[in-house]
Amino acid sequence: MKNKTEILEELKNWDFAHRGLYDNITSPENSLSAFRKAVEKGYAIELDVHLTKDEKLVVVHDSSLKRMSGVELDIEGLTLEESKQYPLLSTSETMPEFKEVLSLVNGKVPLLVELKVVKNTEKLVDKVMEELDSYDGLYVIESFYPFALKYLKEKYPEVARGQLAGNLLKESKKSSDADIKPYENFLMKNLFVNLISSPDFVAFKYEDICLKSFKRYKGYKYTWTVRKYEDYLICKEQGITPIFEKFDPKEM
Repeated sequence: MKNKTEILEELKNWDFAHRGLYDNITSPENSLSAFRKAVEKGYAIELDVHLTKDEKLVVVHDSSLKRMSGVELDIEGLTLEESKQYPLLSTSETMPEFKEVLSLVNGKVPLLVELKVVKNTEKLVDKVMEELDSYDGLYVIESFYPFALKYLKEKYPEVARGQLAGNLLKESKKSSDADIKPYENFLMKNLFVNLISSPDFVAFKYEDICLKSFKRYKGYKYTWTVRKYEDYLICKEQGITPIFEKFDPKEM
């Protein structure tokens, strides 16, 4: 089994498809078809994991189903079976279970798993690690919530952990990560949250990679979300692992 440093060194050579290789037309974000396309193209995958009411793991970015399924419901208030009633956008696909994604990917490409904490830190971490316990493939875990990473380090010290950060107050209010207080944003953009999370890598918002806090950081660096090929090339030049969407680097 590879240690954290070996895994992170290997992942430096990969590009990560943000929520899979999706188009939100025939392949919605965080869907099995988007993940299948990423595997076929040879891209590593970034994905988001929530815990349902009946403590099942589903892959979806927002807590609210409004943006992707058009209903004013939160995934944490639904059972897995109930969640299957709501298709993603205008497709027949629904939010996949985390274990379905693991079965599909099956170690063919690395995974970057974001923990979507909603007052369920320890339970979410434990459930994710339970699913990954028998998974034979490369993966790392990230979160905006430093206490989830702290708990992960204490209970699962062998797992490579990443702190998501940046100037989040500039994020669109459509984002589920935009509900942040000014003092929390200050801690995030200056990476003071690292004092709590002690991460193995940092995943910073692309628009903020010019900040001194990110430039000074000496560990492994990822950035989200890279939406232009020109920005992708900047990441490559600076040795930053890109998490991209809305274009295919291999077709540029």
